[in-house]
Amino acid sequence: MTNTTHTTDLSGTWTLASLDAKHTLTMPVPGDVHSALLAAGIIPDPYVGRNEADVQWVAEQDWVLERTFELGDITGSWYLDLAGLDTVVDVTLNDALVLEADNSFRRYRPDVSGKLVAGTNRLRLVIRSSVRESAERQAKQPFYIPYSTANSPIPNGSMLRKVQCHFGWDWNIAIAPLGVYEPPLLKRLAEARIEHVTTRQDWHEDGSVDLVVTVALFATTVGHASVSFDLDGTRQTIDVDLAKGTNTVEHVFPVRQPNLWWPAGSGDQPLSRLVVSVGGDQVRKTIGFRRIELLTDPDEAGSRFAFRVNGVEIFCRGANWIPADALFSRVTQAGVEDLLQSAVDAHMNMIRVWGGGFYEPDWFYDLCDRLGLMVWQDFMFACNLYPSTADFLENVAAEVDDQVRRLSSHPSIALWCGDNELVGALTWFEESRRDRDRYLVSYDRLNRTIETTLKQAAPDLIWWPSSPAVGPLNFGDAWHADGAGDMHYWSVWHENKSFDNYRTVRPRFCSEFGFQSYTSMPVIHEFAAPKDLNIASPVMESHQKNAGGNERIAGTMFRYFRFPKDFSSFVYLSQIQQGLAIKTAVEFWRSLKPHCMGTLYWQLNDTWPVASWSSLDYGGSWKAMHYMVRRFFQPVAVAAIPSDDGKAIAISMVNDTREAVSVEVQTFLVSTSGERRPLLAASGTCPPDRAATLTAIPAADIPEGMLLFWTFEASDGSHGAGHHVTGTYKALDLEPSGLTLTTSAVAGDACGGIDVTVSAQGLALHVMIEAGISGRFSDNAFDLTAGTSRTVRFTPSTPGEGPSPVFTAYDLQSAAG
Repeated sequence: MTNTTHTTDLSGTWTLASLDAKHTLTMPVPGDVHSALLAAGIIPDPYVGRNEADVQWVAEQDWVLERTFELGDITGSWYLDLAGLDTVVDVTLNDALVLEADNSFRRYRPDVSGKLVAGTNRLRLVIRSSVRESAERQAKQPFYIPYSTANSPIPNGSMLRKVQCHFGWDWNIAIAPLGVYEPPLLKRLAEARIEHVTTRQDWHEDGSVDLVVTVALFATTVGHASVSFDLDGTRQTIDVDLAKGTNTVEHVFPVRQPNLWWPAGSGDQPLSRLVVSVGGDQVRKTIGFRRIELLTDPDEAGSRFAFRVNGVEIFCRGANWIPADALFSRVTQAGVEDLLQSAVDAHMNMIRVWGGGFYEPDWFYDLCDRLGLMVWQDFMFACNLYPSTADFLENVAAEVDDQVRRLSSHPSIALWCGDNELVGALTWFEESRRDRDRYLVSYDRLNRTIETTLKQAAPDLIWWPSSPAVGPLNFGDAWHADGAGDMHYWSVWHENKSFDNYRTVRPRFCSEFGFQSYTSMPVIHEFAAPKDLNIASPVMESHQKNAGGNERIAGTMFRYFRFPKDFSSFVYLSQIQQGLAIKTAVEFWRSLKPHCMGTLYWQLNDTWPVASWSSLDYGGSWKAMHYMVRRFFQPVAVAAIPSDDGKAIAISMVNDTREAVSVEVQTFLVSTSGERRPLLAASGTCPPDRAATLTAIPAADIPEGMLLFWTFEASDGSHGAGHHVTGTYKALDLEPSGLTLTTSAVAGDACGGIDVTVSAQGLALHVMIEAGISGRFSDNAFDLTAGTSRTVRFTPSTPGEGPSPVFTAYDLQSAAG
C-alpha cells in the first residue's frame, strides 16, 4: 500500500442542470443552487420585492451537479470525503452509485476503490427535492408528525436532517435552499486515515493540566503507521500497529503552567494549536485551557443556573445566533467575523447557536475561541415534533457523533443543548395535545439518543436537555418557571404585554426574549421601491414573517409614543421601542444577580432583509438597539428601576468584574424644553460580581412633565448616562428639539471616516443619526439636552465605493412632527 495520501479537491465550476434538463448552467462548488440560478439570470433575486413567491419552483425540482476530473495512477484504496450535502443526494462515480446521503449535517466517506478509471472520471450528484422528499417521508411515518405551520410555509421540514429554517421561519425567507456547502474531496488512503481527533483536559490540584489527545484511525488492512502529535511545537511521534477497521491512539501532553482561556471581558484568550498527522492526512485543532462548569445546585428559590469558568462565576451577556444568510453562497468569513465582533464590541461574552440552523463550520468556532465568545450550542432540532423511528434515530446518532467529535475541543463551546422548544411544541399541536403520551415518549427517544451519543463521544461535555428546560426529565412549562433552569420569555412580544411585564419574572437564566423592529432605511431601499415605502404595502408585508408583527409594532407605538409623522420615522421609532423593551428586561434581570446569571436576547443577526428581533441589520450595520446594548451590557453599569408600586426609582449598580468598584452618580431633572437642574449625587461601592442598590429616589421628587436623567462614572473607567420617564413618552409635551448636523471628513483616514456633530436647541431624546448607506457610527441612540452637542464618527462599510452618505437625524419630538 502507498504510504502517501493523495487528495484531489473537486471544488470549482460544475455543471448544474434540472433533472428534466429544462435548465443547464454552471455552478461554483461549494455553493447553492439558487445563487447559481440568480447569477445565470434564470431567477430574480429572492430577497427583492416579492420575488420569494416566484422562486418556489426551484425547491420543487431535482437538480444534477456534475463534473469530470483526470487521474493517472488509480492503484490503492480510494474514497470520497463529502460533507455539507443538502440534503437527499445520490452520488454516482462513473455511473456507479456510491452514496445515498440524507443528512446535511453528516460527513460521508464512501469507498470508491474499483470505481475509478485512469483518465477521465465523471462524478454526478443528484439533489432530490426536499419538498417532495419530506412529504414522502411524512407519509411513511407510523403516525403523523406535526410541524409548526406558523413558522414553515414549506411543510414537513422535520422529516429531513436539514436546516430547519430553510423551510421558512417567522424571520426567514421560505425557499428551501439546496446545494453542496463544503469542498468535495477525493482521497487515496495511505496506511490509515484520521477519522477524528478529540481532546480531554485532566486538571490537577497544582493548576497543571494533562491534554489527553485521542485519535481514531481507519485502515483497510493490517499494517503500521506513524502518528505525529504536535502541540505548539512540542512534537511526539508514535508508531502503531494497525488492525483492519478502526484503531484508537492516545497521547498525553502534560502542561505545567497553562495560560488560561477566559470569556471576553474576564481575561485573555490564549490559544494553542494541536496538529495530528498520519502520512499526508492531518487534523488541526484549536485548544484553549479552561475549566467550565454549569452550576445547578439547589437554593431557596429552586436551583441555580450559572456558568463557572476557571473557578469564577460568569454572568452571561449575549444574544441568539441564526445563520448568517439564508443562502450559503452569500456567507463570507469576513462578514461573519464582523457580526461576531459586533457582539464583542457590545460587551457580549456568549452567543447561542440556535437549533434551527447549522452546526457552524470550524472557522466560526475558531473566531469565537479568539474573541472569547462562549457558545451555547444547540443540536439542530427546533419548534417541531420529530420522528422516532429506528432509521431516523440511527441517522441522528451518526450526526451527533460527527458533530461532537468535530467541535468538542473548542474552548468557546460551553454547553450542548438537546433542542430548541421541542417540549413546548408538545402543547402546540392538536395531535400531541390529544395523545401527549405517544408524542412525549417519541420525543424522549430522540432526546435520549442525542444525550447518549454525546456522552459516548465526549463524556466530559456539559449537557442540557432542551431550551427552555427546568432540568433533566422535567417536561413541564419552563417558559415561565423562574425558580430553575433556563427560560424563554415571550409574553411581552407574543402576548402584547407591556414592557413593565419583564419585571414580573425572575429568571435564573433567560436564553430567549425579544421584541421586533423594522430593518433600517438603507436596507429597506435594497428590496423596496419608493412606491412600496408603506408599512402595509405588499412588499413590506412580505418582509414581515411573524403573523401580526406589524400590528404589534404599531400597537406598541400607540401605547408609548405619539404616532410617527412618516414612513422613515415609523422605522426609526420601531427600533427605539425595540431597544427600550430589551433594555427594560436586561437591566432588571441583571439587578437580580446572582439569582439571574444570564440574558441572551433574541436575536443578534438576520438571514435576509426583514422585520425581525435582531439588533444588527442584514449586512451587519447596527440598529438603534445594538448601540443601546453596548451601554446596558457594560460589565459595570447603572440603571433606574422603578419599584413595583411605582413610588420610588432605585438606582441600581451591577458589577460583573472580580474587583469591587466605586460608583459615582449624578442625577438631574430635565424639562420638556431640555433645561436641566441637579437633583442629587450619590456614591457607593458595588461588590465584586454582584448587583446592589446605590440609592432610591422618591417618584414624588420628579415633578409632572419632568424627566430623571443621570450620569455615572466608576473606578474601573466605566461611564454612562441615561434617563427615566415616569409614565409614557406620549404624555410629554416635548418642545422642538432644533436638531442640526454638521459633518467633516477625517483627514488621512483610510477607512473613509466622517465626523458628524449633532446639536440640539431643546430636548432631543433617543437621537439616531442615519447615513443612508451601510456603515457604523461610533455612538448613536443617545440623548441631548438644550444647548448641547455630540460628535460621533461614521465609518462606511465600503469606503470609496457607491454613493456618498447623506446624514439625517431623528429624535422623538421631530419624529412625531
